[in-house]
Amino acid sequence: MIKNKRFLLYLVLSFVTIISVTFYIGRFWVEIYEKKKEKEELKVLLVKLKEKEESLKVDANKLQDPDYVARYAREKYLYSKEGEYIIKIPEE
Repeated sequence: MIKNKRFLLYLVLSFVTIISVTFYIGRFWVEIYEKKKEKEELKVLLVKLKEKEESLKVDANKLQDPDYVARYAREKYLYSKEGEYIIKIPEE
């Protein structure tokens, strides 16, 4: 009878230990999965930001040219040269 109780106690303790370890490991697997998913999202964001950085570098280089700046100001802000008239055509 005592051997059966001892065996039952070992069985219950083993079962509780296995359940606890499984739950603990499962929690880490979920965390690892979430980190991998976040890493992939951040990789996509990094690519987009690098593309934007390159675009901004190109724009910054263009803004070093005074002729480009003058043309940009005329087009964007409707500045005109002396003796020049600006007629804005509405976009449809």
